[in-house]
Amino acid sequence: MQKIYLVIGSLLAGLAVALGAFGAHGLKKIVSSETVAVYQTGVQYQMYHALALILVGILSDRIYNGFVSYAGVLFVAGVILFSGSLYLIVSMNAMNKTVPTALGILTPVGGLFFILGWVCLIVGLLKK
Repeated sequence: MQKIYLVIGSLLAGLAVALGAFGAHGLKKIVSSETVAVYQTGVQYQMYHALALILVGILSDRIYNGFVSYAGVLFVAGVILFSGSLYLIVSMNAMNKTVPTALGILTPVGGLFFILGWVCLIVGLLKK
């Protein structure tokens, strides 16, 4: 399982760099600075949790228990829901489309998954 976390973490980190570059150079030409800030929040949290996923992959080799593994799953789900929803909201704003309320609800759910992932990681480390 650790190899999967290492690969997914590396892919998410590389994608965060590419998305961040787009946000810094291309996106600011088509949306407001407030919207770019929302997008950058998504990129930052994606990078933080991509690195956390790489950490989970490394720790999975040394500490094998379900909590460490659950942390990885929760980090991936958090990136998809938190960062993904922010990217969709910004994309819809850029296209002058109405953002559905349900889409905005995904962001805090993704944030909750991040928090639960960190809690699982702590519990997994303490159970060693």
